[in-house]
Amino acid sequence: MSDTITLAPFASEHLPAALALSRAEAWPHRAEDWALLSSLSRGLVALADGRVEGTALLTRFGPVGLVNMIIVGEALRGRGLGRRLVEGLMAEADIPEYRLIATEAGLPLYRKLGFLETGRIRQHQGPVAPPPTAPVDWARAADHAALSALDRQATGMDRAPLIAALLRQGRVAVLREAGQPIAWGAIRPFGRGQVAGPVIAPDGTTARGLLSALMAGQEGQFLRVDVPEDSGLSPWLETLGLAPVGGGVAMSTAPAPHAAPIRSFALAAQALG
Repeated sequence: MSDTITLAPFASEHLPAALALSRAEAWPHRAEDWALLSSLSRGLVALADGRVEGTALLTRFGPVGLVNMIIVGEALRGRGLGRRLVEGLMAEADIPEYRLIATEAGLPLYRKLGFLETGRIRQHQGPVAPPPTAPVDWARAADHAALSALDRQATGMDRAPLIAALLRQGRVAVLREAGQPIAWGAIRPFGRGQVAGPVIAPDGTTARGLLSALMAGQEGQFLRVDVPEDSGLSPWLETLGLAPVGGGVAMSTAPAPHAAPIRSFALAAQALG
């Protein structure tokens, strides 16, 4: 393989090679999952002899840029390529805050790039045994603005394009007060089955109710839920058959205290916050 490595903008023709890289890492992403991420993002690929040997995406949601899908092929590891990809993305953008979910191995690099740890993420997955559910409503396209507003309060991000995609591709459970959404959660196809998240709620009881509604009818199906460690949901998820299988470290270049009366109890994906 050539020692000459060039960085190029991520384009649709790179999707098959990007999928192959993620499969080599035993990541669960399908072609459809990569397509969703790339449609919301811009990115870079590392090319060696014309072959894609590395990827990184930057998904901008208002004032926050999420750095994700950072993969370097085994043959090119140890040459600083991951750093080049991340620095290249950040150098091309003017964003007040960058966030990512890091592996333990990636922590030293991201600390050098100015990221600070803000919490830990716990990944749960497996065949689910849904709990009893209370009645909920299901979102409609007309709820998009209200759901986006709640999400901004909870996350500090403007994820309106993502929420539009969730309304098209999945199902969104909503709790209403006087007809207006006050909490919501989504479920959609992902990887080996489905992923439940985000879940935007004022408290853990509400979050569990939304997740229970999303799980209804999914008995025995493979489900993934990624939750902040401080959400308090992990023990409950384990009782439903969703075993902890790892996670990551949430990091930010400009962390700030969370003061809103609503928060995120589950992630849309580790790439999407």
